[in-house]
Parts: sequence; structure tokens; C-alpha cells
Amino acid sequence: MRDYGRPLRFGWFPTPDAMGEGEVLRLARLADELGLDLIGIQDHPYQARFLETWTLLTAIAAQTRRISVFPDVANLPLRPPALLAKAAATLDLISDGRVELGLGAGAFPEGVRALGGPVRRPGEAVAALEEAIQVIRMMWSGTRGARFDGKHYRLNGAHTGPPPAHPIEIWLGAYRPRMLELTGRLADGWIPSVGYLLPAQLPEAHSRIDEAAVASGRDPSSIRRLYNVSGSITDGPATGPLYGPASRWVETLTELTMDLGMDSYVLAAAGDAEVQLRRFALEVAPAVRESVTRARTK
Repeated sequence: MRDYGRPLRFGWFPTPDAMGEGEVLRLARLADELGLDLIGIQDHPYQARFLETWTLLTAIAAQTRRISVFPDVANLPLRPPALLAKAAATLDLISDGRVELGLGAGAFPEGVRALGGPVRRPGEAVAALEEAIQVIRMMWSGTRGARFDGKHYRLNGAHTGPPPAHPIEIWLGAYRPRMLELTGRLADGWIPSVGYLLPAQLPEAHSRIDEAAVASGRDPSSIRRLYNVSGSITDGPATGPLYGPASRWVETLTELTMDLGMDSYVLAAAGDAEVQLRRFALEVAPAVRESVTRARTK
């Protein structure tokens, strides 16, 4: 059993398709109305059919009232961290504190290269991400004359600010050992995707995060553990942990929470998007909360 005891959160992961921008915004408003906690938008600017992530997040925040938004995850090589911090803080102020920051070292190097971004070796990418986290937090501090002299990023007497409306959390999309250790040392959260890290692989990853956290004097339970999950809620028999009736989803997500340490779930649904969104928000999320509460109070 590996439960960190954190409150559960549930989110939606719409495809930012430029051919269906009206539908993306409509479903975002619906997710807000249905009481979901998060909307995550993937960040692949080299995809010609995708809307630009920060612009879309801003439009979603402007058309919703309570749901939080975040890049899932921001492509660091194409997002200078000082300006990324400024964008996040600005949107957080405008939205009354409804922004978090998912951050990645940069996938799909050929796409990054095509847009003129730096293509880094794995070790360089992790080092750049560590520097970026420091720069971003300095930019949120509101201090004057900030200086940072890194190999990849620098601040030369920057007047930082404005500070965000609330302490924005930085969640890392991490899979490999050095990235997991960085998560444990510096990040507020971890957000892998089920397509790249299967449930059976979660315990080893948690251990790396936890060991790094303890070595840095941090409580591992202070780190949020989100999971990008994909599947379909159906009326027929289950054909997999995330393909089947709501009851199977409740069982799976409860197990992921109580036995495998996750606490938040962001759904990329297969099938009719509105139907899946409604079922996830109304049938799955409340039942998982109840199931986890029962398990935690035994």
C-alpha cells in the first residue's frame, strides 16, 4: 500500500485541435460546470493542427469560473523560462489563482529543431530544466535586480514580477531516473502519462522521487502525484483497467490511489468527448472520492 494521503483531483485533457476550437472551449466550460478540478493542454507547437497552448489556456480561463488550467506539459526548449514565468503569473492574476505549471524537458527533438529551438542531449535537458525551475521561481519573487548565471539560462539584473495570485505549483513530466530525482528535489508535483509509464512502473518511480525528496529534506507527501490517463467509460464489460463501465474505472482509480500512490487523474478520453466528460465527472470522480475516503478511514 502506497497512499500519500493527498486530496484527490480530477481533470480533462482535450485535444487542442485548430479545426474544432469552438468545441474545445465548449467542453472546457462544461468541465467547469460539472465540477472538475483541472484542464490540461498539451504543448506541441510544431503540430500544425494544434492551437497554441498559452493562448488557448487564456481563452479557457476567461470562459470558466472555478476550474484550474495548466500546460500538460510546457515544452521548455521552446518556452524561455523567464517569459514562461511571466505568462503563468499574468494568467494566474487574471484568473484569480487558477493556474499551475506543468513543465517538461522537451520531447520530439525534430519538432523542436524545426521551430529553431535547441536540441539538447538528455543530460543537458535535465540540467536546463533544473535551471529553468530556479529562474521561474525567481521571476515570481517580485524582487528587483535578480541575477542568475546558469549554463543554459541567465538573468542579468531582472526586475521580476508581478508575483502570481497564489503559489503556482510546478509539476514535472518525468520518466527517467535523473528527471525523477529532480522531481523529488525541486518540483511540487509529478505528472506522467499512462502511455509512457504503466501502473506497474509507478512504484519504482515513486521510490526515486521519495529518496531524492528525503535527501533534500523534503516530505515526499508534499509532492502531488498526477496521472494522465486515457481510455473509455462504456456500458459493456470491461476490456481493460481503463476500458469498461464506471464501476471498473472506480476500482482502477481507487487502486491507483491507495496502492500505487497517485492522487489526481487527467482524462484523455476515447470516443464521444462530451459523453466521456460527463460520465467521468458525474459517475467516476465522485465515486472514487467516496471509495478512497472509505479506504482511508478503515
